[in-house]
Amino acid sequence: MTLSSKPWRRTAPRPASSTGTVAALAAITVALASAALPTAAQTAAQTARTAVPALPALKPTWDLSTLFASDEAWDAERRALLAELPALRALRQGFGRDAASLRAALDRLSDAQRRFSRAWVYASAHGSTDNRDARNQERVALMRAAGGQFGAATSWVPGAIRELGTEKVEAFLRADPALAKHAVRLRDVLRQAKHQLHPEAEAALAALSPALNSTTSTRSLLVNADIPWPELTVAGRTERLNDTGYARLREHPDRAVREQVFKTFFGAYGRYANTLGTTLAQRVEQGVIQARLRGHPSAVAASLAEHDIPESVYRTLVAEVGRGLPTLHRYFRLRQRLLGLPDLAYHDIYPDMVASPRRFPLAETAALTLASVAPLGADYQTLLAQAYAAGTMDVYPAEGKSSGAYQSGIYGQTPLIFLNHQDSFGSASTFTHEWGHGMHTILANRTQPYETARYPLFVAEIAAFTHELLLQEHMLKQAATREERLFFLGEALERLRGAFFRQAMFAEFELATHDAVQRGEALTGRRMTQLYCELLGRYHGQAEGVMKIDPVVCSEWAYIPHFYRPFYVYQYATSMAAASHFAQRILDGGARERETYLDVLRAGGSMHPVPLLQRAGLDMRSPEPYRALVARMDALLDEMERLLPQ
Repeated sequence: MTLSSKPWRRTAPRPASSTGTVAALAAITVALASAALPTAAQTAAQTARTAVPALPALKPTWDLSTLFASDEAWDAERRALLAELPALRALRQGFGRDAASLRAALDRLSDAQRRFSRAWVYASAHGSTDNRDARNQERVALMRAAGGQFGAATSWVPGAIRELGTEKVEAFLRADPALAKHAVRLRDVLRQAKHQLHPEAEAALAALSPALNSTTSTRSLLVNADIPWPELTVAGRTERLNDTGYARLREHPDRAVREQVFKTFFGAYGRYANTLGTTLAQRVEQGVIQARLRGHPSAVAASLAEHDIPESVYRTLVAEVGRGLPTLHRYFRLRQRLLGLPDLAYHDIYPDMVASPRRFPLAETAALTLASVAPLGADYQTLLAQAYAAGTMDVYPAEGKSSGAYQSGIYGQTPLIFLNHQDSFGSASTFTHEWGHGMHTILANRTQPYETARYPLFVAEIAAFTHELLLQEHMLKQAATREERLFFLGEALERLRGAFFRQAMFAEFELATHDAVQRGEALTGRRMTQLYCELLGRYHGQAEGVMKIDPVVCSEWAYIPHFYRPFYVYQYATSMAAASHFAQRILDGGARERETYLDVLRAGGSMHPVPLLQRAGLDMRSPEPYRALVARMDALLDEMERLLPQ
């Protein structure tokens, strides 16, 4: 099935364009011969044909010595960076005297930023693998402090660029082609000149940034190291209900177990709602205050202004998701039917709608991901296979390890991929998602100089979700039975629920909390729970009789770490809509459509995201991408309902 609204339309497998391993992997993509379901003998034969090729053993723990050979080498670099700060301050003298001096100063600042980023990634990567380790905590604290000093030492730069003015900057850019890599930064500073403060005020805010941003670390340490998480006995085994334990057990097939897990886990968060409410309120207040100081109409406007994203994009997303809630409610009713439940509760969202015994261990997940990206070309597959071999993944859950997954890009090196893999298809989707980020980084780094390689968040998730959608398509083509097809259709629907509707709900919560502070209201843990409960009820159809929300789960806001990075999560929803657009074009088109998409990734941060996507034929300011995604969800629901017994 393609990603269009025609559920049974199929794409022919693409011919291999090279020989050897990559060609063999590309050839895995086998379309079903017809809409008829296969016999048992045909199923066995197809399984043999589409078996995933073996890969070399993948390292489950990353090797950070590629960043720094030792902790001592890292600390020496940190000290060297601090020792260089006076020289960075001194660049203010003579800055922009002519094109050559401007380029020399910006080159040196850029080199220092690149070194600082490398040192920060080393410290934060160690910290996320074991939050309990005092040495890891110390490294993160030292880099946070260094970041404040670095920011204070370079806070003069925007003011100095503003003093040059647009006319002089443009003249310098024409005079010295080597300045081109700095053009985006220079023009962005001039564009936002009216929101910059006096240099002394900018320096003060930069120096205070470690203290202002410490709420994120406070929350992380509280959740990952200090909260005494409760334990449950499940099937004779003691299970600790921390974030990782909850993520695993929320899918448990026994409804009574799930209900107990949700009540216990969110009850524990609820007991810390006052403390976690205070830390999150401080983060919200910081955003509102800084927006006011800089003359922005709101915190959301201030956040979007960095990459020149119109606020209409955010507002259009929220409005269109609200318009599409009947489709989400339709999905929940189908979920209730498939699970055979008399009613539906919040703890019924995560178990598979269709059971599957299939597991997805690391090696198979890596091979499936490599095979699924065949529509992006053999060169793309080769780059991904090379990245696998670099030893930059940290794969499995461990005591003290942070929850979730992420990618950390380092210019000139294979990105770090942080996972908590549990051999489920959800984990396989996360794997391919993070490697979507990784490939975005690799392509941008190969194409762009350091100064424009770092892409904005608005574009980042498009690459990750496109990977996910290609994996879904690959698995649907491999489905050998009706049950398998139903399973992967259900997984596709669940990813749309989680990435589009759920993230938009989070985006509404962020709007509500920031608007409350902007109105002068007190923002407490209790108030956050109330706001979140109202959203849960609306999104999950409580008034329509779709689902009843147990008040205990309304403390879920405290479980979401992304809220400490305000106005980040909406980009999951916009990116899923954009990824659906691009994946459809890639699967239905040819080399031109593929290259149009890859050019978006290769662009890195060389263009602002909205015009970059417009150049690729996609306008995220309009309702169409979001309506198309809701239509795709309806098409998936249609197919599932046709496959089910009447």
